[in-house]
This record gives sequence, structure tokens and C-alpha cells, in this order.
Amino acid sequence: MEPDFEKKIYKIDEQIHELKKYQSLKGIDYSSEILSLEEEKVTELKNIYSNLTAWQVVQIARHPKRPVFQDYLENIITDFKELYGDRCFGDDESIVTGLGRIGEYKVMIIGQNKRGKTKRADKKIEEINLLLKTNKKSKENPDLERKREELINEQLRCKAGCTNPEGYRKALLKMKFAEKYNIPVVTFIDTPGAYPGICAEERGQASAIARNLTEMSRLKVPIISIVIGEGGSGGALGIGVADRVAMLEHSYYSVISPEGCAAILLRDGKKAEEAAEALKLTSKDLLELKLIDNIIREPLGGAHRNHRDAFYNVKEYAVKNLNELKRIKIEELLKTRYEKLRNIGKIKSVSNT
Repeated sequence: MEPDFEKKIYKIDEQIHELKKYQSLKGIDYSSEILSLEEEKVTELKNIYSNLTAWQVVQIARHPKRPVFQDYLENIITDFKELYGDRCFGDDESIVTGLGRIGEYKVMIIGQNKRGKTKRADKKIEEINLLLKTNKKSKENPDLERKREELINEQLRCKAGCTNPEGYRKALLKMKFAEKYNIPVVTFIDTPGAYPGICAEERGQASAIARNLTEMSRLKVPIISIVIGEGGSGGALGIGVADRVAMLEHSYYSVISPEGCAAILLRDGKKAEEAAEALKLTSKDLLELKLIDNIIREPLGGAHRNHRDAFYNVKEYAVKNLNELKRIKIEELLKTRYEKLRNIGKIKSVSNT
């Protein structure tokens, strides 16, 4: 759904589209009018994006046209070879892991695959639908219907970027592989939170995330984490402990979603806008609080308006920091990472004199 605060921009876009259409069909020159509208659009974008509220940032981070991990995978990572499974339960498609290159550097890529393809669930749903269609008796089979419902739920979970414990175990397994062969790790965070279902809790959701936090804090290779959209709660932290943590300018990173905070603390889920302001979840807030290291600038009007420039900025950031981190001795890297984690939330005492 398009953000309401951009309605004026959409109207200008429609006017430009109509003028270009008439210019093409009727051969009338509308160049000056189109140029004037484009200048008006740029001015309006600058006004809006120079003074965004926290809730507006959340809406941009969730924009349906915003590039997701799959887009970054296809545009900034080369020679990618996907690696599957956690060697324990299964392969969670909401997290993609594999070896690839960013610039000249070979890296282990771990990304939350929000709105990605769920080929396994798609195929199984198709098989069950065919069975239900061709076999009348099977229509009365509650097991098939239940299985189809479970697969549809898995599809929705994967496309929302909500990860099960096997996803976090898969990510950790690939990180340990990277450690063995001295390969840096780059993670792309984009999730509203870990999957909160009963099945995830039964399989150890909390312990899977907790173990990732522990192991990543002492992993003997450089780690870079980039929040490209939503950074929700432990779901993001599960792959977010790093030497360098960056956020795209209009992404958010928070202990809980604004809606969840509003429902729990304000007793009203409709007060999400108020909760967003209180959570201090924007990139500017988090940089000021020293919870992240860098902000990666987005093109004017957000990454959803200019994918190419967003890809370029993320790639440049990753290459620059890989180059810096690879030069640091691992003992020093681990010491710095430990101190960084220990200093999070530290409050300096102020003298009364």
C-alpha cells in the first residue's frame, strides 16, 4: 500500500504520465510542462523527505516497491552459490545463505528473503490441489486440507520475512563454515520479527536466536550487517551481531514493531504512530544512540524510487568496510567487537558540581 503522505507526488506522477502519453499519441510538444512538473516533484520530495516522522519511515521501509534481499542478491552479488538446510530439521526459505562475491571479496551471504519465492511450498500446494481436484474421496480427507493450510501459512511467513528456528540454525551453520575457511560474513536484515507461531516455539525459537547472538559475538571473521528495510526485534538480532552495523537511511530497527508496542504498552494497536516516535527506531536516532555505525544514504524519495542508486550505495559501503576489516588482526577485531557490545546502553554518570 502506498504511503498517504506521498499522495501529492502520485498526482504529479500521473500528470507527467498523461502528458507524455498525449505527446506520443498526438505529437504535441509538452516538454516545458513536463519539465515544470518534474521540478515541482523534486521540490516536493525534498520537503517531505527532509522532515519525515518515525511512522513515515516505517511506512517507507515497508513500501511494496522497496528493493528486498533478492534484488540485492541479483544486482550486487556475483558468482552466488546457495547453501541449504540446518542439518537438524529442514531448510527455511525465509533466510537465504550462500557463497558469493561483493566486488573483489569472496563472502558468505546471509539474507532475510522478504517477499521472496517459496518454491517448495508452491510445488506442494500445487500437488495437493491437483489431488483434491482429481480424487473426490480426497476432498473429505482432513489431513490433506490441514497440510495445505500449513503450507499456505508457510508461504505467508516466508514472504513476510519471518524466520523459524531452523532458519537461524541454518545461518549459524553457514557462519561457522565461513569461519573455518576465513571468509567474511555479510548479512542483510529485513524482517518484522521472528515467526511467533507455536511450531516455532516448540522447535526452540528463543534458544536458536540466543545461540546466534553468542556465536556471532565471537566468530573469528569480519561481520557486516545491513538493515535494508525492517529490523524487527530478535528476528533481526539473530543475524545482526557484527563489527559494522549499517542501516539504509529510511529503514527502521527496533526492539518491537510499532503496532506490537502500541498493543502491549498503549493498550491500543491503532496508536502505532505514537509508539513509533517513542521507540526511537529511525537510522538517525540509532546512530545518535551509537547502536549502529553508519547510515547508507538513499536516493531522493527513497530506495523504492531508484533501485540502481540504492544498490550502488550498499555495494560501495560493503566493499569499503570489507577492505577495512580484512586489514585488522582477528584478535583485535574480536576485542573491539566485545567492547562495542558491552558498551551498548551504557549511561555515563554526570557530576552534580
